[in-house]
Amino acid sequence: MNVNDIIDDRYKILKILGEGGMATVYLAEDIISGREVAVKIIKEETMKNPVNLTRFEREARAAASLKHQNIVRVINLGTHKGRPYMVNEFIDGKTLRDTLNIRGKFSFLEACDIMHQLCSAVLFAHQNGVIHRDIKPQNVFITIDGTIKLGDFGIATFQNGAHVTRSEVVVGSVHYLAPEISQGNPATPQSDIYSLGITFFELITGRVPFDDESALTVALKHIKDKFPSIKKFNPKTPSVIEKIILKACAKVPLDRYRSVYDMRKDIVNILHNPDCLKEKKGFFARLFHRK
Repeated sequence: MNVNDIIDDRYKILKILGEGGMATVYLAEDIISGREVAVKIIKEETMKNPVNLTRFEREARAAASLKHQNIVRVINLGTHKGRPYMVNEFIDGKTLRDTLNIRGKFSFLEACDIMHQLCSAVLFAHQNGVIHRDIKPQNVFITIDGTIKLGDFGIATFQNGAHVTRSEVVVGSVHYLAPEISQGNPATPQSDIYSLGITFFELITGRVPFDDESALTVALKHIKDKFPSIKKFNPKTPSVIEKIILKACAKVPLDRYRSVYDMRKDIVNILHNPDCLKEKKGFFARLFHRK
């Protein structure tokens, strides 16, 4: 696609926003409404692989079925010169990854606000039978007014749909991938909860709990290694946050939150009682504290 090309007599290409292995995203103008939109169109060469086409169509189907304030909205779906495309709302903001790269980490209250919104998005997806499978800062947008938007449902799966093939099971970003997925088991809502916990960890520490140059080594650490102490990387982490992350990131899915609703409820309790985030002083510190 070139600048000023028009898709389906409606979407005028303005510039490239980004490019992945499977598709290119363009900023475009909706000639009818005058709004700016993001047009994601599959690359011609990747269409030759039926798996890519299936994933793109699955993303379109999954995202289009979810209308929620914290999920990137799909406005239209179509085909242009034989290539499927989807039109999404244009997010005027950055991803959490962009922001983490600049800031390093978020304050505890900011992280809780972000996670509350992100949990709301994932809960809505689960209630509608969609498991995201790729929750990570790169796929979460933060707008200028602080609204969180979950995007990229490219490897999402449907709870009531056909099982994915074994070759498709181990997909997603290994740093955020639940142990059972790396072991070849199907995705469940608890898999998304694990990824939410890892994301929460990164928001307050500025790093992921397990890292290595080898993706296989990272996956094995998620499976076998004890979850690292959060306070090792951010000593001031309040216990209430630490407990949420540890529960979300339990090795065994049954030991995690039963649903995102329960995880969100614990985060809401923090937002309603922000004093619990304050550092508790010991007896002598309180005794000798002077105003």
